[in-house]
Amino acid sequence: MKILVTGATGNVGKFVVKELLHMGEDVVAAGTNKSKLQAMFGNTIDKVILDLTDNQTFSKALENIDRVFLMRPPHLGKPDDLYPFIQAMKDKDIRLVSFLSLMGVEKNPFPPHHKIEKQIEEAGIPYAHVRPGFFMQNISGIHSVEIRDRDEIFIPAGKSKTSFIDTADIGLAAATLLHNPIKFKHTAHTITGKEALNYSQIAAILSEVTGRTITYVSPSLFHYRHYYIKRRGLPKDYVNVTVALYLMTRLGTAKAVTNDFYHLTKKYPRTFKEFAIENINCFR
Repeated sequence: MKILVTGATGNVGKFVVKELLHMGEDVVAAGTNKSKLQAMFGNTIDKVILDLTDNQTFSKALENIDRVFLMRPPHLGKPDDLYPFIQAMKDKDIRLVSFLSLMGVEKNPFPPHHKIEKQIEEAGIPYAHVRPGFFMQNISGIHSVEIRDRDEIFIPAGKSKTSFIDTADIGLAAATLLHNPIKFKHTAHTITGKEALNYSQIAAILSEVTGRTITYVSPSLFHYRHYYIKRRGLPKDYVNVTVALYLMTRLGTAKAVTNDFYHLTKKYPRTFKEFAIENINCFR
């Protein structure tokens, strides 16, 4: 049987595919863009079109599948958007679903990840939730625009700390869970980096790595939301979820550091400085 990786061309999914292949697993890469799937994976693995809002794509995607890496597409702000696919997995008797959740979500009912976790559990599907801290790729991706254009980190996190983790490390953790479905059945794992940093410290690291003076601008949640919707043109549902996450970050929910990654993989997670050096072109 095969493992279906949803969001296979994304920041986490591509690393889940990579690590599963290293483990000798038979992988099916799923996404909504056929050309992107082909460009990234060529003819090396099976590929399938899967739209989590279109149940007509479910049957083909789940054919000969016994394990699933499930992630919520960022543009889907409502948890019930994923409920039909969860039901489809239940009907297929999936052995394990590893859902890409969120650090601290078990105590925070506001992000959609909370209800999705509960829906999977209530459906009776064996699960191994992955609850990572904030992605380092958030800095090199969505927030890199202001860093490149204005030498600023424009994030409404106040003075709070965050235990950032590289999505490559998340991919390895998720692959480890899926590779051992019996061992990790009905478990949840909070995956973080090995240190918690505030954004002023992130700015200092980026300044050192780039040779420029990068400063941390801490806008209000309202100013951030207005800027990202009106100036950056990002979808309201997506921005609203990020605002909720940064509100919780201000309350200290993102600063915990765990050893779960080491316990799963017997490796240490990458530091932010190592990540910044490897991805310096994102900040130039």
